[in-house]
Amino acid sequence: MAVDESPPRPRVRVVLADAAARRVAADHGSADLAEQTPVGEALVKGLVRAQLALALRLALVVAAGLGTLPLLFAVAPAVGEVKVFGMHLPWVLLGLLSFPFLVLVGAAYVRWAERNEQDFAALIRRPEK
Repeated sequence: MAVDESPPRPRVRVVLADAAARRVAADHGSADLAEQTPVGEALVKGLVRAQLALALRLALVVAAGLGTLPLLFAVAPAVGEVKVFGMHLPWVLLGLLSFPFLVLVGAAYVRWAERNEQDFAALIRRPEK
């Protein structure tokens, strides 16, 4: 077994004051959030509204996508008699293809909600001019 004979590295002294000095002094956005000022409340309300609007839009997409299918089959019963892969079309659409549709809508929601949160974080971290 070989022994590493390189000289030991010099010790590094870590001081709490050094870490505090590195922090940005004028971080008003984070301070507004932490202190729950009216500005911080307005910022959080904006994020909540953006997330709610996104959720409502995608709920409307799901309702329109899946909710109109039974209506279509009730209005035009001949469409419900069409067979695809040996199964009636309503079973294929509502029983099989609805799950990948819901997964795609869920993935889109997660992606866009994370983008909203990243935009919010960038707004908070933005340096004041």
